[in-house]
Parts: sequence; C-alpha cells; structure tokens
Amino acid sequence: MAAPGTEVAAGPAPGPGQVTSNGSAGGGEAAAAETQRQQPAPNAWQVIKGVLFRIFIIWAISSWFRRGPAPQEQSSAGGTPRAPSRNLFPKDTLMDLYVYISEHEHFTDFNVSSALFWQKRDLVYGDWTSGENADGCYEHYGEVDISQSVQQNGSIYIHVYFTKSGFHPDPRQKNLYRRLATVHTSRMINKYKRRRFQKTKNLLTGETEADPEMIKRAEDYGPVEVISHWHPNLTINMVDDHTPWVKGSVPPPLDQYVKFDAISGDYYPILYFNDYWNLQKDYFPINETLQRLPFRLSFCPLSLWRWQLYAAQSTKSPWNFLGEDLYEQSDEEQDSVKVALLETNPYLLALTIVVSIVHSIFEFLAFKNDIQFWNSRQSLEGLSVRSVFFGVFQSLVVLLYILDNETNFVVQVSVFIGLLIDLWKITKVMDVRLDRENKVAGVFPRVTFKDKSTYIESSTKVYDDMAFRYLSWILFPLLGCYAVYSLLYLEHKGWYSWVLSMLYGFLLTFGFITMTPQLFINYKLKSVAHLPWRMLTYKALNTFIDDLFAFVIKMPMMYRIGCLRDDVVFFIYLYQRWIYRVDLTRINEFGVSGEDQVSPRPPLPAATSPPTLPDGVPPEGEKTPEDKKKD
Repeated sequence: MAAPGTEVAAGPAPGPGQVTSNGSAGGGEAAAAETQRQQPAPNAWQVIKGVLFRIFIIWAISSWFRRGPAPQEQSSAGGTPRAPSRNLFPKDTLMDLYVYISEHEHFTDFNVSSALFWQKRDLVYGDWTSGENADGCYEHYGEVDISQSVQQNGSIYIHVYFTKSGFHPDPRQKNLYRRLATVHTSRMINKYKRRRFQKTKNLLTGETEADPEMIKRAEDYGPVEVISHWHPNLTINMVDDHTPWVKGSVPPPLDQYVKFDAISGDYYPILYFNDYWNLQKDYFPINETLQRLPFRLSFCPLSLWRWQLYAAQSTKSPWNFLGEDLYEQSDEEQDSVKVALLETNPYLLALTIVVSIVHSIFEFLAFKNDIQFWNSRQSLEGLSVRSVFFGVFQSLVVLLYILDNETNFVVQVSVFIGLLIDLWKITKVMDVRLDRENKVAGVFPRVTFKDKSTYIESSTKVYDDMAFRYLSWILFPLLGCYAVYSLLYLEHKGWYSWVLSMLYGFLLTFGFITMTPQLFINYKLKSVAHLPWRMLTYKALNTFIDDLFAFVIKMPMMYRIGCLRDDVVFFIYLYQRWIYRVDLTRINEFGVSGEDQVSPRPPLPAATSPPTLPDGVPPEGEKTPEDKKKD
C-alpha cells in the first residue's frame, strides 16, 4: 500500500472521460478554455481589496451582534483555581512517529501492515537542526492504494500517532501502550468540492460547445455535483510549545487544538495538519480511472506564533449558517493571495497593501461626500437629472445579473445598497408623491414623479434633453450591434439571461458614455461650480491608483482600457474647470451664489456733532448769564 517512489509535483493528467479539477471532462478542454476566457482569474490587486472589504464587513457585523463572552471554567469542582498545566512531552523527548491511512474515521487496524504508511523512530521533540535540510523536517513519499468505495466519492482518513520512544500506539498491546505517552490526531485527507454545471446553448441554433459527457453527468447528478478531490502534499506540524496553559482559559481558536488529559490535567503536544499552502489548482478529482494516489507527507516543528497565524487562517467564519459562501473567499481568490505572498516582491507586496488601504479610504470618502452633496443640494441648476435615472437603471441591471449568476453574497449586498442610494437620489432630484386617488389596480397608490422647479425654470432641462437626444444616436445603434453579436456568438441559459448578460456587457463596455451629458451641460452653461468636486476628486484618485496597478499587475487589456477612458472623462472635467473661471454670479454646489455669501452691508451713518456756536451764544433753550442775574 505504501510503496516508495519518486517525487511528484502535481497529480497525474486526467485520462479520457476523467473529470478534471475544474469540473470538466477530459475531452472538454475547449469548453474549459472558453469558460476561462469569459471569466479571467482575479488579480492580486482585486483580491486584496476584496479581503479588506470582507474583513471590515465581518468586524462590523460581529461588533453589532457581539454578546458578552460566556464565563470560562477556570476553577475546579471544589471552587479552587485550576493550576497551570504542563506539556506531557518535555523538550528533547525522544519520539516515534506512526502514520496510518484508512477508510475508517476511527482506526483500530494496527495489525494490518498495509495500513501503515510511514514509521519514523527517534525523533526529538523541539529539534530544529536535524533532517536533510537541517531544519528539523522529514519527508516521506509513497502511493496509496484506494478501493472502489473511495473511487466513488468515499472518504479516506489519515491517523497520526506520536509515542515516547519504546512505546506503541495500539492499546491492545498492554506492555507497550501508555496513555500519557501517546498523542493522536486524525482527519479526512480528501476534499469534497462542488462542481456547478450551467446548461447553456445558442438561443438561435440550440447548439452548445459543452462536452456531451458533461451534459450527461449534469442530467444524472443535477446542476451541482459533489466530487472528491485529492492533493498529493500534506504537512504534519508539532508545535514547539511549553506554555503553562490553564484548562478553560485557552483563547480561541487555539482551544480547539489544545487537548488536556482528564486525569492528570496536563496537555498533550499540539499536532496540526498544515495544508495552507496547498493551492486549489493542484487538487485533482478521484474517480474510477485512478487505482493509486501519490502522497508526500512531511513532518516539521512549528513555533507557537506561526501556529497561531495558521490556526486563525483555518478557522471557519461563525456566519456560515447564513450561507456557505458568506464572508468566505472563493478558492481562486485564496490561491491568488497565496501566490501573491509566495511570488511577489516583498516591497511591492507591502506597497500594494498600503495603496489598497488608501484606495478603500478614498472609496469611503467619495461615498460620504456623494451622500452629503445630494442631501444638502438646494438647486438642480447645472445637474443632469436623466443621468441619475440612468444610474438607477445601471445598478438594477448589475444586481439582476449577479443574482442570475449566483455571485458572492457580500457582492450582492454591496450592489443592493448602491441601488438603494441611487433610488434615494431620485427623491432629491424630483418631487415624488403618492397619488392615493388614482390607485394601481384599485389597491396600491400610484407613484408620481414631477420635476423640481429649480430644474424646470433653468436652462438645464433643455440642455439635459438635448444631450441625451444626441447620446441616443450613439447608444442605441451600439446596443443593437452588441445584442446581435451576443445572440449569434455567445451561449446563454435562456432569453432572460441573454437580456441581462447583453445589457451588463454593454454597460461595462460603453457605460462611460453616460458621463458625457454632464460635460455637455457644463459646456452650455459655461460653468462647473455645480459639480460635487470632492466626490469627483476621490473617485479620480482611485482611478489613478487603478491605472497604476493596471500596468504593474497582469490583467486583461479591456480592463486597462476601461481605466484609461475614465481618466479621459475626468481630464475633460478638469479642462472645463480651468477654462470656466470662478464667477461670483454662478450657482455653486449648495445652490447659492458668491453674491449671496458676500452681500455688501449698507454703510453706517456717520456720528453727528452739534453745530459750533459763536463765543458767548448759548445753545437753544439755555439762558445767558445776564438773564440769570436779572432773575
């Protein structure tokens, strides 16, 4: 069962009819290639932004719903505090390693020689200098024979035993077995992955490029099939730790791995199966064409702080009950992060992380200033109201498209929030009322929309209508051509999916044209004072950051062109700001002009003094000295 052999770096190539790791059959390379062309792999820049956003979401929700921690049991049954525990294996303890592979979760076949995969004697606990590479690591390669049950999606387990030198892990050998001298752990080493099959076809001809065998499997197993996969590498880590842990006070997630003896109160050495660096692309499916599985098993010591990092990464999200994909990265995103950590220059990686944080801050500031701008807006002069309605249509198409394609839940929530904000903007650019007299179907009040007076009375409405009329001469022919192309050359699940994918692809390709009506209004009004410049500045800075990484990181050419075309529109905004100088008579973004802010006050009247009288002449109503003497 454990026949030694040469090392392999990856699994064997799939044979005819074999299902590959991406869920396609061995003869369906064309379909797999087409799928990969339609869905380019995420780059490190997008992955890091997504990771930061999801960390923030998890932290926010956790803070909102967090309850007080449950009191931990730090005292014994008699009420006295528990004494610190010690590691049952002191440092430099001589150990023997036994590794068994079985199809049973609870292993008892110690006498079956074929179940023993690896035995290594006289290992030293806490030794960091032995081994072939003088790092304390040892490695064993072999091939695992599998039964028909494993070929048909059955499970296979690895059981690892460390005993002090001279002891045996079999409890039935009374003379050689000691409970406190044996540490054991096990886990399932095959991985079940979902393969989703979307039945698409050309809506005109009814033909599809999908492999016939894949179509048959989809009919037999449904649109989602669970397939057992295998990775040829696994590492067993023994944590070099002698911390005096106290039972009941080990912090999570470490408490899942620290096992205490019920009688002595001491803890066993911590064993950890480390598969963090196993990339998803190296997994291959287990099926009837495979008789033996290649397996390279390594043993290495592990420091406490590195184990804490691995344990934190492998801990599952507590919000999985809301959905398996909630706040969890996809396999491709995880691989992108690992590849970035392994292959990217450390300085470039650090710069990427810093810029990602700055990018997230700018996105938040742009969002905040956009809300503040529309909330405090008093006049609609100079603003394109039709662009607001088009933004609602664009957000609705994106939301329906990602719902139809089963995108990550976090993405769905973020797009839904963006749609709500766009709907809220409508209440700021138009008077929305409920007409309770003319009800829809006699039950629901009718929603009426009416242009605001500041929009009707100004020339903005005329220029806005004119801009969208000119824009329709370009958009509608392009939309028709793209719809014909999508219908002739692409496959879809149905007519509904065709409409959504056609509109979504069109908006991605030509959506930037919708920014041009505002440029036209600025040109006609010869002013840009009505624009939300703070929000535009933050978005422009984010676009420049995207430009930087678009040419540093490998990504599709269309994405790079998309970044550049947004820059062109913003530079036109800057040019208009330069040629249309500041004028106090123009209306600013708060609906007031400079004349209203700096209104001159009327001059105060000068202080008047009584007229100067000649000497000896008294003021009016006062007697002279001669008159006083006469009296």
